[in-house]
Amino acid sequence: MKHLKKTAIVTGLLASTIMASTAQAEVSANVGLMSEYHFRGIVQNGTATANGGIDYSNGGFYAGVWGADVEDGLEIDVYGGYGVEFDSGLSLSAGVTTYLYTGDFDSGYDELNLGAAFGKFSIEYTFGSWDGAVGDEAATEADYTFLGLSFEHEGFSATFGTFGDDFEGEYLELGYGFEYEGFDLGISVISSGNDLDNDESVYFTIGRSFDL
Repeated sequence: MKHLKKTAIVTGLLASTIMASTAQAEVSANVGLMSEYHFRGIVQNGTATANGGIDYSNGGFYAGVWGADVEDGLEIDVYGGYGVEFDSGLSLSAGVTTYLYTGDFDSGYDELNLGAAFGKFSIEYTFGSWDGAVGDEAATEADYTFLGLSFEHEGFSATFGTFGDDFEGEYLELGYGFEYEGFDLGISVISSGNDLDNDESVYFTIGRSFDL
């Protein structure tokens, strides 16, 4: 039921975006490969992972779908929201995201995402709900929060993330990315603790985006 409610919200955002003036509408696609798939300090696939998605933007509105291989099926993310940038350089955004899975890797997640950025710094604060462990959803469903602080400069990046409420854990990720012959290449080092992987990893990414 939670999936239906929040997927409906995302669908509404998609619909309102498409119905808006198409004067500034942009549609793009992306494909990529990761040597390992990590998300917020948690490994989703410890082997090479293909991924891809489609994004739509119109003014401050955005919406999209993104998918990746998580060994036991696929992860499919559906998201939408609105962002605004002020003359001062401050940007703010709010949106919703639903994470769905085709196999038994995990059950679903629904989130309200808030973000702000200024210069080289950005912050994300998320309120989320988890449907629970596969096969025991009703007894294990949980709520969580996530706070992420990021810094980017000339291809270098650093992110510190921490979970709250029913989830616990922190991670630190350092990376470097650059463009070569139209491809986006990157390398990242990640260290996770507590309820997360409690491990360190190095992984590589390659991707490319296309205007449609």
